[in-house]
Amino acid sequence: MIQVGIRTGLFNPNEERFSRHMQIHLPYPTDDTRLLIQAAMQGLEHIYREGPAYAKASVMLLGLCQRDQYTPDLFAPTQAATSDRLMQTMDQINQRWGKNTLKPARVPVTPEWGMQRQLLSPCYTTRLDQLWTVRAGR
Repeated sequence: MIQVGIRTGLFNPNEERFSRHMQIHLPYPTDDTRLLIQAAMQGLEHIYREGPAYAKASVMLLGLCQRDQYTPDLFAPTQAATSDRLMQTMDQINQRWGKNTLKPARVPVTPEWGMQRQLLSPCYTTRLDQLWTVRAGR
């Protein structure tokens, strides 16, 4: 399952406030990037409204499981073997030639936007170089 959401800013009282989210149920568990992007875009088409100045968008993957932890329904569709081979090939090329050597065509080469990183919080729990050092002296 994928959840997509969009919202406007919270701090400007003169701007219209708008917030929507939607969950998209996938027919079967998949690790195919193309299908995940397609589902997210379908959800966004349902919740998007022209006009508001959006400040935040989110895409969350819910109900993740390992391949061997899923028991498929006998009558439900399943992921094609060609999809598995394509995703493995893309991963191998990106590992060999560098991240984002190959990526889906829907992902722009140079996006018009970027995450704002001027006011990042410290990452004490995930980056050792940002961990505080305490020295006890006599």
